[in-house]
Amino acid sequence: MPSEQFVNGLRIRREVLGDRYVDRALESATDFDMPFQEFMTETCWGMTWGREGISRKQRSLNNLCILAVLNRSTEFATHFRAAIGNGCTLEEIRETLIQVAIYAGVPAGVEAFRIARKVLAEEGIKP
Repeated sequence: MPSEQFVNGLRIRREVLGDRYVDRALESATDFDMPFQEFMTETCWGMTWGREGISRKQRSLNNLCILAVLNRSTEFATHFRAAIGNGCTLEEIRETLIQVAIYAGVPAGVEAFRIARKVLAEEGIKP
């Protein structure tokens, strides 16, 4: 039986990333990586995203900073989409990425803006 944190995490993960994304991740999981999906859903989404104290919007902006600095382009694109869904404006995201460039280096900012432009185009969003 799933834990309360897993159930809560699955709900939040679906709300932030969308049913299609989560269903695809869970349905493609194998016996090898399903324990990781469960762990991530419980700890990342249930125990962390489920905490009070800061909004989902702020968590999204935080994630964009972290993922840009770590150069995790696939996760950055996923969380860029989620940030828009969590109410982040393009202006807020732009300012966040400019700050990344200053504190983490211009190459990190360049790559983040490159991915952001690609996602905006894929989503049909005109800046």
